[in-house]
Order: sequence, then C-alpha cells, then structure tokens
Amino acid sequence: MNVIEAIESRRSVRAFKPEPVPREVISKIVEAANWSPSWADTQPWEVFVAGGDVLGRIRERFLARYKDGVPPVNDLPRPGGWPEGPKRRMLDFVNARCSALGVVPGDEAERETSMKRNYEFFDAPVVVYLCLHRDLSPWSYFDMGLYAQSLMLAAMEYSVGSVVAVNLTAYPDIIREELGVPQEYSVLIGVALGYEDPDDMANTVRSIRRPVEDAVTISGL
Repeated sequence: MNVIEAIESRRSVRAFKPEPVPREVISKIVEAANWSPSWADTQPWEVFVAGGDVLGRIRERFLARYKDGVPPVNDLPRPGGWPEGPKRRMLDFVNARCSALGVVPGDEAERETSMKRNYEFFDAPVVVYLCLHRDLSPWSYFDMGLYAQSLMLAAMEYSVGSVVAVNLTAYPDIIREELGVPQEYSVLIGVALGYEDPDDMANTVRSIRRPVEDAVTISGL
C-alpha cells in the first residue's frame, strides 16, 4: 500500500472483531511509529500498550464508572465549544452516521448505545495510550499527533484498523493503576487497534471531507 492510498483510505473503525492482534504485529507497528518527527528530536511520547486481560480490566472498570454516571476527567480538558465551521462539519457527520444506521438524529436510545460503545472500546483487542510529561508545553501536542498518525498508517500495512477516541482516556487514574503510568505523565489520548468487523453497520459510515480549496490557501505558486 502506498502512502497516498493509506492516507485516503484510513478511517475510524468503530467495531472490531474479537480476533487478537499478534504481539509481533503490534511491535512492528510501534517500531514504525517511533520514526515520527518531533521538535528538535525530543521524541516526547511515552507509549503504553494494553491488551489481553489487562485491557479487559480497564474496559470493565471504565464501563462500571460509566454506568454509575461518573463524568469523564480526561487529563487534557475537553473543548468547551466549537467555532461555526467545525461545529457544522461535526453535525454533518452525526447526521450521516444516523442515516447510515437508520436512526433519527438526537434519538436518546441511539445516543446512549453509541456512548456505551466508546466505553467498551468498540471491542478492540488493543489500545495504545499516548502519554506526555506534564512539564512539556502544548507544542509537544503536535509531536503526539504526528505519532498517532504514524501509528495508524503503519497499522494499515498489516490490515489493522484504528480509531482515536477521547473516551478511551476518560478515567486516567484507572489507566495509571493498570499500566503503571507515572503521575508526572498526562494520559493524552488512546488509539484502539484491531481487525475491522465489516459486517457491523457502524463501519459503513465515511466522514465527509470539505473541498480542499475551502481549507487551503496557496500563494506564489
């Protein structure tokens, strides 16, 4: 698979098969991602990979808190709002997803089902947690984003699907306890990995990309 094909065909998988991803495949994926660029080669990422019984415990504890109505407490605060453009594109995606699943936008039962799937980690057999030292500045967030993209593109080489989801890090204290993440590191984001379930309707939805000319301004060429 060439790079352009990988970039254009990668999508967020929201339903995984129960089939485990072999450790050697995960090792190859993180080895490739480790070549991601970073500010002055600082390589700020600290990566914790959870699978098997360990991920099972994290999932169970997340679900228990969610069912008890415990609000998320992500180390990186969630956005308080969105400007008009991003908000509109977000709503367009929600409507497209509802249409594909045959549900009415705003349906409370569907919203509950969808949210619960987040805390089930979409049945992914592996979650990669990306952590950053608290003394580093927001500039290092760019490096973490580059690492996440490298990770997901590398996964495609091995037919492994992925999704980045904020709720994978909703309760960072659980992640710290189960994975031994030091307190001086923020648990920034989680990337779920696994083999896509092509029969699940959740995987039939593709995001809508706005025209390139709407986002890119080229001068002097």
